[in-house]
Amino acid sequence: MRIVVTPENMQEALAKAAKVLRDGGIVAFPTDTVYGVGALVFLEDAVEKLFQAKMRNRGRAIPVLLGHVRELNRVARNIPPAAWQLAGAFWPGALSMVVEKSPLVPGVVTGGGPTVAVRIPDHRLALKLIERTGAPLATTSANISGRPSPVTADEVEASLGEAIDLLLDGGPCPGGTASTVIDLTMSPPKIVRSGPIRWKDMEPLLSV
Repeated sequence: MRIVVTPENMQEALAKAAKVLRDGGIVAFPTDTVYGVGALVFLEDAVEKLFQAKMRNRGRAIPVLLGHVRELNRVARNIPPAAWQLAGAFWPGALSMVVEKSPLVPGVVTGGGPTVAVRIPDHRLALKLIERTGAPLATTSANISGRPSPVTADEVEASLGEAIDLLLDGGPCPGGTASTVIDLTMSPPKIVRSGPIRWKDMEPLLSV
C-alpha cells in the first residue's frame, strides 16, 4: 500500500504506518538523505523482514533511527559522555554514532555484534513517524542491496514493490552524502565512514 502524504492526511497516514510497524510490518519513508525502510527495532521477526525484502546479507548490521536523544538509553548502554555531547551538537543531522548495544536490541539488528549505529534524522516526516510509533526504528535504504539508494517513492516501488507493507510517499529526498559514522566504543574514537560532519568539528567534544 502506498500513501501520498499531504498536510491534510498526515496524521491519518502516520497512524496507519505506526500501526503497521507495531504489528510487526515494515514501512518505507523519506529521510534527510534517501528513502529508508524500517521496522520496530525490538521486534526480531520484523527486522528479519527487512533482510528478506532487501535480499541483504544477515551479517550486515542495520542502523537505528531515533526520534529524540533520550531514546539513546533504550538502544545503548555504557554510553560515553562524548556521545551526549556529540548528540547535542549534531542531532538531528548527518552523524551516526556506534555505541554498545542494549540487551533489548535483538542480535539480528547488529549482525550478531555488540554495537549499534544510531542517529536522529533531520526530516520532519521521519521524526513524526518514529514519535507516533513510540520506539526507535531499525532502518536501511529502501532498495535491493547493492542497487542505487532511492530518493523518490517511485524508485522505492520499482525496487521493493510488494515486499514492503506500506510506503509513505513524502516527496523526493534531498539525497547527497551519507552520514558520518564515528565509533565511540574505541579509544580514541575513530571515524569509520567520512561524511558531512568532519573530525575537526567533533574533536573538541571527544575529550569531555
